[in-house]
Amino acid sequence: MPINKVHAQTEQTDVYAKRMELYKKVEAVTHIPWFYLAAIDQYERTVRASRRDLPKATGLTGIYFREDQWSGALNPNKKDENPLSIQFFNGMGLDGNGDGKASITDDEDVLYTFATNVLSYGTDHDNIKIALWDYYKRDKTVGIIIGKAKIYHHFGHLNLDSHAFPVPLRSNYSYKNTWGDARGWGGRRIHEGTDIFANYGVPVRATSYGIIEMKGWNRYGGWRIGIRDINNNYHYFAHLSGFAKDLRVGQVVEPGMLIGGVGSSGYGPPGTSGKFPPHLHYGMYKDNGVTEWSYDPFPHLRLWERQERQNAKKKR
Repeated sequence: MPINKVHAQTEQTDVYAKRMELYKKVEAVTHIPWFYLAAIDQYERTVRASRRDLPKATGLTGIYFREDQWSGALNPNKKDENPLSIQFFNGMGLDGNGDGKASITDDEDVLYTFATNVLSYGTDHDNIKIALWDYYKRDKTVGIIIGKAKIYHHFGHLNLDSHAFPVPLRSNYSYKNTWGDARGWGGRRIHEGTDIFANYGVPVRATSYGIIEMKGWNRYGGWRIGIRDINNNYHYFAHLSGFAKDLRVGQVVEPGMLIGGVGSSGYGPPGTSGKFPPHLHYGMYKDNGVTEWSYDPFPHLRLWERQERQNAKKKR
């Protein structure tokens, strides 16, 4: 492995360790479980990365406060760091590390401020959900954050960025870039995904760490599954022949986990199949805190395919 790649991986591991240390420190003070804090932080970080109207995260935490939120809407000093004057003007900013300043650029101050706002509602699951809804005013955002918390709690660590190709590399499959192609069924629309052609029943696997948000039938997609990962990406698997045994909505998954089989279901009422050759329709969607949109999964599929082949060679 090239030295620069090893260095990059080491730096990322250090970042995970430092973030976990921060989450645990704030958990000790507020009694809000670290995995909720990690989920909120990761949600905000990925939202900022996908929006042009928000500054990109530069510190350990991705949580963003506007200056008027932090210092108070009527505070004449928008860069105020004095906890007393911030409190006087009903700003949210708090001193989380005991240095006498409430700094909007200090990771500990920022996370402690957000956690304290949640703490005012309570530390149990239901009250945390209420706190999140009151802050974001969006049901989908609350659902995404709670899903992330469940993922982090399940695995117990933050390094959840690896992926797997959706079908076994040993299977007979083929695919090309078809995202954006015209589609006629169901009205004029574009093809929001990549079709991976394979034999009927070939295993379909989760491509990421995530949580199952949707499982069921759609007249166009047939038997399909939707999985949300920790980066606000929604992975959509359609035209399945069926689902893995006991698979359920709300279940946490990991890369390579069996979720179903390649099929030809869809384009009709429940149970319709055989109107086209067996294949997996794989789509990817991004949520930015306001809306969700489709983007081309083909480059990601190529990358994951290549990475999996490389990892397989290392194990020989």
